[in-house]
Amino acid sequence: MKVDVLTETVIAAPCERVAAYAADPVHAPEWYANIESVQWLTPPPVGVGSRVAFVARFLGRRLAYTYEVTAYESGSRLVMRTAEGPFPMETTYTWEPYGEGAARTRMTLRNRGEPRGFASVGAAVMAAAMRRAQKKDLAALKALMER
Repeated sequence: MKVDVLTETVIAAPCERVAAYAADPVHAPEWYANIESVQWLTPPPVGVGSRVAFVARFLGRRLAYTYEVTAYESGSRLVMRTAEGPFPMETTYTWEPYGEGAARTRMTLRNRGEPRGFASVGAAVMAAAMRRAQKKDLAALKALMER
């Protein structure tokens, strides 16, 4: 069973600022509750072909995986796919100015993939857990950006 979870939020901060912060993997542990560590495998900054290793905890399990950036449009879109990890996953961020004066940003976070191994048994449970986690993560990012 495939998993496809899309969440979004509106952040009271300029699009360029939100995108620059969220697109930098070094900041991920600051707003992703489940991410424990991040390590660049290629030299920063982020760009197509960049590879980053993550260690996370999800559904009570430790997950180590490597993402490779497959698309990057500075300030508007970032797509990463697992190059190594427990199951194929793609994460997409989008950012766009929102409202008058563009002092706010609409950000979407989408995770989709095909769980296998332990995760394939409960894909529906996994999708629900991902949705909850993504909402919390975007709320944390919103709080950081609106300080």
